[in-house]
Amino acid sequence: MKKKNIGLILILSVLAPTAASAQRLLSLDSCRAMALRNNKQLSVSKVKQEVAANLRKSARTKYLPHVSALGAYEWTSKEISLLSDDQKSALSNLGTNLSTAASGQAGQVIEQVPQTAWQALGLLGITPELLQQQLGTVMGELGAVGNGLGQKVVNALRTDTRNMFAGAVMVTQPVFMGGAIVAMNKMADIGEEMAANSYEAKRQLTLYNIDKAYWQVVSLHHKQQLAESYLDLVKKLDGDVQKMIREGVATRSEGLSVSVKVNEAEMALTTVNDGLVLSKMLLCQLCGLPLDEQVTLADEVSKDLSIVSDDSQLSTFNAQLIDNRPELKQLQNMVDMSRQLTNILKAGNLPQVALTGGYAVTNPNLFNSFQRKFGGMWNVGVLVRVPIWNWGDVAYKVRASKGATAIATLELQDAREKIALQVNQSSFRVGEANKKLAMAQTNIRKADENLRTANLGFREGVISSTTVMEAQTAWLQAQSQKIDAEIDVRLSRVNLQKALGTLK
Repeated sequence: MKKKNIGLILILSVLAPTAASAQRLLSLDSCRAMALRNNKQLSVSKVKQEVAANLRKSARTKYLPHVSALGAYEWTSKEISLLSDDQKSALSNLGTNLSTAASGQAGQVIEQVPQTAWQALGLLGITPELLQQQLGTVMGELGAVGNGLGQKVVNALRTDTRNMFAGAVMVTQPVFMGGAIVAMNKMADIGEEMAANSYEAKRQLTLYNIDKAYWQVVSLHHKQQLAESYLDLVKKLDGDVQKMIREGVATRSEGLSVSVKVNEAEMALTTVNDGLVLSKMLLCQLCGLPLDEQVTLADEVSKDLSIVSDDSQLSTFNAQLIDNRPELKQLQNMVDMSRQLTNILKAGNLPQVALTGGYAVTNPNLFNSFQRKFGGMWNVGVLVRVPIWNWGDVAYKVRASKGATAIATLELQDAREKIALQVNQSSFRVGEANKKLAMAQTNIRKADENLRTANLGFREGVISSTTVMEAQTAWLQAQSQKIDAEIDVRLSRVNLQKALGTLK
């Protein structure tokens, strides 16, 4: 059995350093860095900053010329006609109509020829009938030629617009938009600044929460050590009382009273242990670590948690208030944003001027007798828009926007007053925490001396166990108050830095 026990002890002695080294050692700075790196809300704020930066870049493009292209195709059941149906018919029968008119005129001329002339012509073999026949043949040929020429004119004037193609490249350069583009760019700048202020506010809140969780763990760890020390004290007292009971110099009632104190100390230690486990889980969650990660904090082993007080910033917080508090900066951004929105609305009542230019093409070619080819032209122009009457629509919107600006200004003033009050409260809390720490340190010395004299008197038999338990309880309270005061000093300073907007 002894060999087995010795082997077990050796195994445990080897494994103990390994288990201890498996715990991660964290300082306050490392916890802060992990919290800032893993916080999801901060990641969202960073993305919002990128969005605001892109919106600012987009607003800058409104000053520059914009180029766009347009293309279209359309099929129609009928084509556009430059000639009426009567005109088409007249041109198609142009030769026939002319030959008919010419034949009638020629017949009248032949009828007016004297008989003596026909007698002379008859000697040559030319008769009225033969002349009429030859004239009709010639007029028929001329009519066919004229009809062909007329049809060619009709065909040449066809538009063939049942299949139409069109395209254009347009350039637009704003010249004056009533100040809307300038106001829009200022709003984009304010939006980017607002996103940065929002990120800073969340960053400081993350640091504030991680500091609270860190010092909560440190506080509970020291209280765990205190509870263990107190449990050792009452257990030792319980052992001494039990010996005295066996020797007949103490009553069973005294033994039961001490046993109750032992149970209370064990319950207190259990409560502190559970609270410490939960606090470490919260710290791991804020740092982005697994909840069951075994961590050890650098300040857990520190004997003294008090810090040297530096109250130099308390006298200058009024000057720092407006400059450093990101919440006030965000409210100021809201006021500025509302003013620029008013300027944009005012632009609705001002004239707008823009330069335009481009190149347009069509098929059929409108510039070459509807030829079935693409043809185009360049164009340059000035576009002016002047509002004349809108039933007061813009004026009402401007008034509403000015009302929103007034509301934002009042909210900024209200927030400034509340933050000033918060800073004053935080500064008073720092002073109060320092005073409590000084009083707690004084009480520690008194409680230590009281416990020492009580233990000495108990060993000498001149003081009862009840008095010793009272001294132990007073010592426990003094130690606990000292730990609370030390942690409160640190947290009150963190709270003051957050109120001032200087938490780094």
